[in-house]
Amino acid sequence: MNELDLAARVVELVRKLAGPAAEAEVVVTRSDLALTRFANSFIHQNVAESGVGVRLRLHAGGRTATGSGSVATPDGLTALVERAVAAARLCPPDRAWPGLAPPSPVPSAPAWDEATAFAEPGERAERVRAFVAATGGLEAAGYCRTAYRVAAFANSAGHSAHGGSAEAALDGIARAGGADGVARLCADRLADLDGAALGARAAAKARAAADPVELPPGRYEVVLEPAAVADLLHNFALWGFNGKRYAERQSFAEPGVAQFDPAVTLVDDPLAASGLPFDDEGTARRALTLVDAGTTVAVAHDRRSGAEAGAASTGHASPGAATFGPMPTNLHLSGPDGPPATGGGTAETPLGPVVDGETAALVAGVERGLLVSDLWYTRVLDSKSLVITGLTRNGVWLVEGGVPVRAVRDLRFTESYPRALGPGAVLGVGRRPVRQPDRFDGVWWDAPALRLAAWNFTGGASG
Repeated sequence: MNELDLAARVVELVRKLAGPAAEAEVVVTRSDLALTRFANSFIHQNVAESGVGVRLRLHAGGRTATGSGSVATPDGLTALVERAVAAARLCPPDRAWPGLAPPSPVPSAPAWDEATAFAEPGERAERVRAFVAATGGLEAAGYCRTAYRVAAFANSAGHSAHGGSAEAALDGIARAGGADGVARLCADRLADLDGAALGARAAAKARAAADPVELPPGRYEVVLEPAAVADLLHNFALWGFNGKRYAERQSFAEPGVAQFDPAVTLVDDPLAASGLPFDDEGTARRALTLVDAGTTVAVAHDRRSGAEAGAASTGHASPGAATFGPMPTNLHLSGPDGPPATGGGTAETPLGPVVDGETAALVAGVERGLLVSDLWYTRVLDSKSLVITGLTRNGVWLVEGGVPVRAVRDLRFTESYPRALGPGAVLGVGRRPVRQPDRFDGVWWDAPALRLAAWNFTGGASG
């Protein structure tokens, strides 16, 4: 059976085993996921998996239970439904059950690239080989991945949907004398990943990060490169524009309030790339503007959080939404409309081609500050104001007179992410976002470089 037939079969089993009054929604996913990892400049692992997953949410007798399985045989599907029915009897009453999505139109899925979906290991290895060769003998490590999913949805209210998606990503570092440089990119097509260009960029940054100096803590003007901005978007999605956290008053978001600089517009747009056109409740996924020219206008909802807030679902149901809340996972940050600030390419500085032309245009306006490549090990200190502590990595440089002049040792920071992008705080936004991969396929952050008036550094990496 195809995916839609499998989903319909599970709905029929629910009617048979739980009775006609039971409500059910089913998601069937077939996936092909592959990963080629490299370290010490050679490939050390190539893994791939193909499988079918079936997820069921059942509401019977006023109680709700979920179940999942990977055995799509008649016996396997029957066992899945029987487990869910038994679990529902033991669950507490679900008085906030929002009901099922009614039959409704779902947009067509964006075209996905078949060559990426079914890429061979050698094709990923070609990108890795080009990355390693471009580092010019530096130690290199990272991964190249390809992913393909096709999914179907059906519920007992008569609604159904079907779609597929594919993506590729390359994430690597080059190391020179203990200094690392990073380059990463996510794309709809494996053919769009230029391993040589990414390897050369990582190597240039690693060489430029040698012999760093230590700077005292304090508030510095900064230019954050796309890899660093991706961490801001990830935390905005998880903690800020999450409908469950908003309902629990654990989010900074205040729709209708100008919480960000007017230069900031933030849109969740899963169909900007090859993505599934519906969520785990069958709700159509469309572009959702969260921040419009600095003003917060929306948060993400599934059917449950939307019902609690008196709003409709925005198409953000996911397997973990009941616990973690509905989150936007395809954020695009953009600034004011207009042409790119520069023609792209790389910018020569006293440290070599540290930044591309887009970022160099932002750096050029900094009289004294820091250029930050990447953030990591970030942890939330206060979710309501989204105060985050973490570390820089993969290259930090002191900027003087609009030019990166020398490398700086990694720094610890403690900063409120919304405040750092608040009114009057954003001095520049890159015109060309660079799509950054997440740990999970299908999740990405369209991140431009940002020039911010201040960022609070609290010490060195050791404290």
